[in-house]
Amino acid sequence: MRGKSNARLNRQFDRLQRRIPDSAARLLERLRQPQARLLRIPLAILLILGGIFSFLPVLGIWMLPLGMLLLALDLIILQGPVNHAIVRGTRKWSTWRRARRDKKSGR
Repeated sequence: MRGKSNARLNRQFDRLQRRIPDSAARLLERLRQPQARLLRIPLAILLILGGIFSFLPVLGIWMLPLGMLLLALDLIILQGPVNHAIVRGTRKWSTWRRARRDKKSGR
């Protein structure tokens, strides 16, 4: 099961890297390397805290899933729940965008 969760997590990262600017994708690729663990864990915690306090200026809710993804690289117990939440959230987001688009076009 661990291999399946890890592969799914890597697919989530690959998908994210395709959607973000090249400079951010290169940084994320470096953070995914095993030797970046000492930087990755504190950064993940800071991102999660920033996501929790997204009502403050500059911080945003986008920080929470990114922090969870980074933390899941090191905490195997989080891989399953994070994968499930990201996949489910992505589906709901797509459904919401599709419904909004259809509403605008009058379908």
